Amino acid sequence: MAWVLKMDEVIESGLVHDFDASLSGIGQELGAGAYSMSDVLALPIFKQEDSSLPLDDETKHPPFQYVMCAATSPAVKLHDETLTYLNQGQSYEIRMLDNRKMGDVPEITGKLVKSIIRVVFHDRRLQYTEHQQLEGWKWNRPGDRLLDLDIPMSVGIIDTKTNPSQLNAVEFLWDPAKRTSAFIQVHCISTEFTPRKHGGEKGVPFRIQVDTFKQNENGEYTDHLHSASCQIKVFKPKGADRKQKTDREKMEKRTAHEKEKYQPSYDTTVLTECSPWPDTPTAYVNSSPSTAPTFTAPQQSACSVPDSNSSSPNHQGDGVSQASSEQLQPSATIQETQQWLLKNRFSSYTRLFSNFLGADLLKLTKEDLVQICGVADGIRLYNSLKSRSVRPRLTLYVCREQPAPQGQQQAAGGGGDGGGATPYVYHAIYLEEMVASEVARKLALVFNIPFHQINQVYRQGPTGIHILVSDQMVQNFQDESCFLFSTVKAENGGGVHIILK
Repeated sequence: MAWVLKMDEVIESGLVHDFDASLSGIGQELGAGAYSMSDVLALPIFKQEDSSLPLDDETKHPPFQYVMCAATSPAVKLHDETLTYLNQGQSYEIRMLDNRKMGDVPEITGKLVKSIIRVVFHDRRLQYTEHQQLEGWKWNRPGDRLLDLDIPMSVGIIDTKTNPSQLNAVEFLWDPAKRTSAFIQVHCISTEFTPRKHGGEKGVPFRIQVDTFKQNENGEYTDHLHSASCQIKVFKPKGADRKQKTDREKMEKRTAHEKEKYQPSYDTTVLTECSPWPDTPTAYVNSSPSTAPTFTAPQQSACSVPDSNSSSPNHQGDGVSQASSEQLQPSATIQETQQWLLKNRFSSYTRLFSNFLGADLLKLTKEDLVQICGVADGIRLYNSLKSRSVRPRLTLYVCREQPAPQGQQQAAGGGGDGGGATPYVYHAIYLEEMVASEVARKLALVFNIPFHQINQVYRQGPTGIHILVSDQMVQNFQDESCFLFSTVKAENGGGVHIILK
């Protein structure tokens, strides 16, 4: 037994000696003074592992950087996102910087790129109701925009475009090789979207997001390059300066230990990388007749509220046609499948499904998707793939009243054929929301009336009086009610009123 123990000791000491010798060999090759962690990471095994992770390198060196010339708040904790206060209507510079290293994205060298700047909601709850929020804002402030470009102050931007139906977005072209600065003005204030808009209410935060695209083979700016955003709050004029001063004074009163938990205030705000806005201007999105994600010249259908202005995919167009246009088809190409994923807020999985056709994605079971994407996103993706059109909450039949000869007025008022007169043709409008602004929006969409020109919607009452259509009135409409409607010019000449009869 003693002999066995002695042999174990000999073997163990031999192994230790060999191990020490191998270590000493490494030390002789590198040199005692030259040994460092960087030398270890330079070994072939680590180089091979690093080469398999290209995403990290891309993250460290984005092609562009956007810097807004507005100071960040000092009252933000260390690991929280920065918060910047802006004054309503004041021009703020966003510097568009080329951040490429030598050889990065060579296809845009000497060419223009397109950027879209948006102001959107930061709060997830408000993102889901963004459509209603923006519609309510437009109803209360007709003719105003949430976001504008101050073109005279801007530098290096070309072909600027805004769309009357996309009040929260602007777009322009620019050359990365030249100095470029876009000056923006935000006209909505944070307290306009709180439940009560009087004293003491805490305003909601917004986000400024910049999405940049390059040209595809057809010359269209649809290939996504980079996106970044920052969190902001907007105050009435000079309110941001007062809020910044208040935060600074509060921080000065804190102890040195407490101050260590907060970020310093920076003179500028660097927008941080994020996922592209889900409704990017792509060929697949443009295939839907009711959407207009790219800012082109106003068309007759410009009164529809495009998805680039709304986080909710089911808020636009008529019920059945809109649902069918958003359904992923088995015949969808790889590119169309990618755009469907982006449009439906699955941008983090576009790389994972980069080689999937529409049929491939539709073949996956619920269990497959949960295993691939996790429980929450897996169920959401499954429900989006299998989505069915949502039954509208209210259906109305509406016909535009046409001028008729004196003798036919009585017959036309009854909604019949009027003897030999041209029959009245009614259109169905489907309301997903029981609010007056939805009635106006759907009337504008179906009858090609510019939505921003509609001032009020009235219902003709007893003795011909005009009653303002309110949310409560819409909630009391009977399903499948029929209306004739006419338009009259507003007294001040700015827009029209709609009268339901």
